[in-house]
Amino acid sequence: MIKLRDISKYYKTGFGRIYVLRYIDLDIEEGEFLSIMGPSGAGKSTLLHIIGMLDTASEGEYYFEDQEVHKLHEKHRTRLHQLNIGFVFQSYHLIDNLTVYENLETPLLYKKVKTSERKGLVAEMLDRFHIVAKKDLFPDQLSGGQQQLVAVARAIIMKPRLILADEPTGNLNSEQGNEIMELLKRLNQEGTTILQVTHSKEKAAYGNRIIHLLDGRIEKEE
Repeated sequence: MIKLRDISKYYKTGFGRIYVLRYIDLDIEEGEFLSIMGPSGAGKSTLLHIIGMLDTASEGEYYFEDQEVHKLHEKHRTRLHQLNIGFVFQSYHLIDNLTVYENLETPLLYKKVKTSERKGLVAEMLDRFHIVAKKDLFPDQLSGGQQQLVAVARAIIMKPRLILADEPTGNLNSEQGNEIMELLKRLNQEGTTILQVTHSKEKAAYGNRIIHLLDGRIEKEE
């Protein structure tokens, strides 16, 4: 599904380059649940953002289903992202002045989904995540766990083939965190490819493969 070859990310300074990622080679098969671990500053989130097409590599080649992402114009990259990838962030990234219903509806509006289909998809997510009673509430009226449930629901409403989760349980208590991880596990069992960044060995163990980053390089796999 995904092939990275010699992916590097650096920032130029007056004294040369500061590398965030160095020569990453990585293959991700469809249906995998991959965890990325490493200390702060190891390059985990940068790697996730490059795979999610929210950022671009400075060097190297990125193939998504044989498409040469590293050669695509920004508009085509964005379209490829919208059609295939859902993102879940640690800080939820819900829109504060929109209700739960409106937050779920937003990605469908961007993709010009018809009104009747939008209503059906939002209703399906509200039911699946047991948040029907919360649909008219705003994010600041929800607990952290409820906000993250809404964020996951929004990420999967267009049925993406790949979900990228950046510390998805970092702001949650253990019970809420386990609920989110079990949900990601179920999505993976249903066929969605999952790629998560985590500091937690316990959460990483939900994956069927763990990549350890150190100083922008893949240190080891397990």
